[in-house]
Amino acid sequence: MSLPPRDWQGFSMPAEYAPHRATLMIWPVRPGSWGKDPRPAQQAFVRVFEAITRSEDLYLLAAPDQAEQARAATAGLPRVTVLEIESDDAWARDVGPTFVKNDAGELRGISWTFNAWGGLVDGLYADWEKDDAVAAAFCRALGVSCADASPFVLEGGSIHSDGEGTLLVTESCLLSAGRNPRMRREEIEKTLCAWLGAEKVLWLPRGIYQDETNEHVDNVCAFVAPATVVLAWTDNQADPQYALSRQDLEYLQSVTDARGRPLHIHKLPIPDHPILCDDADCAAYSFAPGEAVRTPGERLAASYVNFYFTNKAVLVPQFGGDNAASDARACRILAELCPDRQVIGLPAREILQGGGNIHCITQQIPGQGVSDHSDLQENG
Repeated sequence: MSLPPRDWQGFSMPAEYAPHRATLMIWPVRPGSWGKDPRPAQQAFVRVFEAITRSEDLYLLAAPDQAEQARAATAGLPRVTVLEIESDDAWARDVGPTFVKNDAGELRGISWTFNAWGGLVDGLYADWEKDDAVAAAFCRALGVSCADASPFVLEGGSIHSDGEGTLLVTESCLLSAGRNPRMRREEIEKTLCAWLGAEKVLWLPRGIYQDETNEHVDNVCAFVAPATVVLAWTDNQADPQYALSRQDLEYLQSVTDARGRPLHIHKLPIPDHPILCDDADCAAYSFAPGEAVRTPGERLAASYVNFYFTNKAVLVPQFGGDNAASDARACRILAELCPDRQVIGLPAREILQGGGNIHCITQQIPGQGVSDHSDLQENG
C-alpha cells in the first residue's frame, strides 16, 4: 500500500470552494481529443482562462513547440504564466498534482500514478509517459514539495473533498480493473485517507452514463458546501442515466459525512437532450494508434456537475442549441446554492467533444502557503 512520508501528519485536501492561489490548466492540441484543427477547442479554453483570471492567477502548461501559441492566445489576459512543460493531453485535473496543506499554510503536492484512465485494461491512449510526469514537473516549477504516491493509480477527477474530512468517489472508477486491481476497497480507502487527510470516504455506486473515465465522481456529484452536494439527475426513467443517478441518490440519503451530518442533496438535471457525436465531429478527429475512437451517434457524457469554483465565481458548462433551457436551469440552481459567487455559463460543447468538461481541464491550487511566482516565466 502506498503511504505518505512520515512528516505528512496534519496535511489535508481543502475543498475546491476554499480560497485559491491559482488554477492549473494545459493548452489543448491532441488531435484525438480536440480534432485536426484544435482552434475551436482552444477558443473555448480561452473563455475559461478569461473567467478564471478575473479572481486568481492561472498557470498554463504548454509543450515547448506550442508555448508561443499559448502566449499569443493569452496575451491580452492578466495573471497568466505560461510554463513549458510537456503533456500527452490537456486534462489538468487528472494529470496535475493534488494539493494538500496544513494549518500553518504549508503546501505540498501529490503525484499519483497516471495510466490514461485504465492502462492496458481500458486506457484511452497507449502512451501516457508525459502525462504521468506533469505533476512532479509542475511542482518543481512552482517551488512546492511533491510526494510520489506511486504505484497507486488515481486521477484528480475521481475524488472530491469537503475540506472537513469527507471524500466523494465512485465505485465504478476506483474499483475498476485498470486502476489498482490488487487492492481491496478497504486498502484503497486507507490510502486515500492517509494521503488526503480524510476520515471518511463516501462510495457512490455510479457516475455519468458513457463517461469513458469509468465514471469519475466530478461529473456526477460535487460538494457545494459542507454536508451539501449536487447530484446529476434526470426524471426521465427511459434515460440510461436515471438508474445510475437513482442508485447514487439512495446511497447518499443513507450516509453521513465525517462529522456525522446527513447530506443535503440537490438535484442538478443533466441536459434535456442527449449530446451525440455526429459524422462531422468524428471526421474531425485524428486518432493515434492505440487511442480510443469515437463513432457517429455516440452519446457524450454531458453534465452540469462538471463545473469549477474560482475565488469569486462558479464556471458552468453550457451546451447550447436545444439545451438552452437546461443550460439556464443549471445556472439558476447553482446561483441559489452559491449566493456569494457569480455564476458564469461558458460554451463547453467543444470541451465535451474532448471527453470531459470545465472541471476536467482545471486544477485548483489552495490559497495559503503558495510562494509568489514572480520568479517563473511570465506570459508575453
